[in-house]
Amino acid sequence: MSQGFSIELYFDPALENQVLKAWNVLARRQISTQLIEIESRPHITLFSSPFLDPAKLESVIKSFASKQEPLPLSFSSIGAFPNENNVLFLSPAPTMSLLQFQAQVCEAIKKEGIEVGEEFKADAWIPYCPVAQEVPKTRMAEAFCVLRELKLPVSGYAMDIGLVEFSPVREHFSFGLGNTIDT
Repeated sequence: MSQGFSIELYFDPALENQVLKAWNVLARRQISTQLIEIESRPHITLFSSPFLDPAKLESVIKSFASKQEPLPLSFSSIGAFPNENNVLFLSPAPTMSLLQFQAQVCEAIKKEGIEVGEEFKADAWIPYCPVAQEVPKTRMAEAFCVLRELKLPVSGYAMDIGLVEFSPVREHFSFGLGNTIDT
């Protein structure tokens, strides 16, 4: 699997547990276990790149996080990307605060000379929380049925922002939103 880095938005424990419940049901039904196997954590990807220097971003992300407040999120629908990875996801309501948050992250990293790809530009970015990857095509309908059993919407807050390297997932750092205490 390809290596890369991503800046991810993490959730409060209750919302994270709702997403993990979906991962675990899909794993028990042997539909998809990949997110568990790569040791991912429930998240929304704000930015991703095949190459970057984590040390260059740590102070930028820490400073950015300290100026933010926890962000309300509500996952209200289920979706899929029709590509070779067969990704199923929960889709958050695309609030102005979420869209602005992601755009501000990209602006902050652009100032560090890091190129932001087309899919992360403000008018193209699609916020989503993956719940299954590499779902066999023959099991997509079943996976959707399983996810429909979730009581949507599930709501909570984005509480942390972090940088991970993948795959498997290895967190380089994460910071609480609005938290100015060193961690």
